[in-house]
Amino acid sequence: MDSLNSLLGGFGTALSPLNLLWAAVGVLLGTAIGVLPGIGPAMAVALLLPVTYGLDPTGAFIMFAGIYYGGMFGGSTTSILLNTPGESAAVVAAIEGNPMARAGRGAQALAAAAIGHFTGGVLGTIALVALAPAVAELAVDIGAPDYFAIMVLAFVAVTSVLGSSRVRGFASLLIGLTLGLVGLDQMTGQERLTFGSLQLSDGIDVVIVAVGLFAIGEALWVAAHLRRNSAQSIPVGRPWLDRDDLRRTWKPWLRGPLIGFPFGAIPAGGAEIPTFLSYVTEKRLSKHPEEFGKGAIEGVAGPESASSASAAGTLGSMLTLGLPTTATAAVMLAAFQQYGIQPGPLLFEREADLVWALIASLFVGMVLLLVLNLPLAPVWAKLLRIPRPYLYSGILFFAAVGAYAIGGQPVDLVILLVIGLIGLLMRRFGLPVLPAVIGVILGPGAELQLRRALQLSDGSLSGLVNTPFSVTVYGVMALLLVWPWLRPLLPKRRAKAAPAAGTDPTDAGPEEAAATKGPDDAP
Repeated sequence: MDSLNSLLGGFGTALSPLNLLWAAVGVLLGTAIGVLPGIGPAMAVALLLPVTYGLDPTGAFIMFAGIYYGGMFGGSTTSILLNTPGESAAVVAAIEGNPMARAGRGAQALAAAAIGHFTGGVLGTIALVALAPAVAELAVDIGAPDYFAIMVLAFVAVTSVLGSSRVRGFASLLIGLTLGLVGLDQMTGQERLTFGSLQLSDGIDVVIVAVGLFAIGEALWVAAHLRRNSAQSIPVGRPWLDRDDLRRTWKPWLRGPLIGFPFGAIPAGGAEIPTFLSYVTEKRLSKHPEEFGKGAIEGVAGPESASSASAAGTLGSMLTLGLPTTATAAVMLAAFQQYGIQPGPLLFEREADLVWALIASLFVGMVLLLVLNLPLAPVWAKLLRIPRPYLYSGILFFAAVGAYAIGGQPVDLVILLVIGLIGLLMRRFGLPVLPAVIGVILGPGAELQLRRALQLSDGSLSGLVNTPFSVTVYGVMALLLVWPWLRPLLPKRRAKAAPAAGTDPTDAGPEEAAATKGPDDAP
């Protein structure tokens, strides 16, 4: 009851005209910057940090919260329309959203993403109000074996459901893990795969890899086939969700926060792992699994809801523990310290008015995002009408600007081009791009947690399975690996019943049998 009263007081502060203005400014800036490839919410908050020196802390953090959520939504916009993630959490949105856009359903994909962000953000913030202390306590109890198990589960889950074969999925994952090794060893300081370059000693930034594989790789692939597809025109589509779309999306919208919020509260990759796992979950539970990879709307709704809910979990850990689990949270932690405020267990007592105004502004920001972006979905979708040479040259320009802005080093542009060529080759040989991005994002953290767990157990492999949580995760992983061998048992039973219904499969001639086979997915 005390939390509810405090939240009502926070709404009184957040709904003041000046704070509403800062929330709207944050949402607009976050969405605009999130649309640019490579410039995510973390960079937006960092760039705007000096601008807030003259603001009071409450107004500054309300604007930062708007930038955070707006940046996440903006990143999904370019993922869906242009197959170019604005930030790493929006990578999954490209898998189903971009095929929807190519089929003239870009407005529906954007609407599903917008409502998913709203639903996930609202439910995640409600969980933040009610469960933040409990989730923070759970996050403290999770150890190195548990973190490693979670990351390996993400590797196995995504590579097992993407691509034309598991071999290609794991080959793509290996490419990502190799890119993640570049730089200094986090525990020994030894250089790895730097080839004597000082610029590579800090490693390759995740955003450069994601933008290179998706944006540059996609632009080069389109350029290679531009003459062949030059006459193709992509329709915008109607700007609303029909009854069938709503029937297929409302459950993913509600399931997303169940995955996103807990993972956002623990330092296991931010919004990346829950969006990957949400996508896998929706594919397993969907009544239309054959549509996944071709534009299944559930594959947009669930991950986007999980992504938004994970942001609330991230803020919960930062406020209650002072533990930043994402780059954006780390920048916001620096902003708190700039004002002489230390997040942690005593923050809710010492700065109660600020904290509850910030939490209330999250609800306000989600409403503003929905009101501003849902009507704009058809407008965003019209980006696909821009002639492809101009469209992809613009993508290349903003991708280069974003990569250069990360470190300010010319070598980053060379790395971006090299990774873009790798992305082009992956498309040429049918390797899915997403496992490579997962490997880069989670690979260094998985290696660090693995070595910590082995150190604690004096090198014994039993140290990886010495907690109930890790054993449960490995059990789920084993089920994912064994399922393809168990699944054919069910279709065989159904096939035996088919002749009784008057559909004898042996009556089909060679032409009909050939027609039932899917097209070769190799380019």
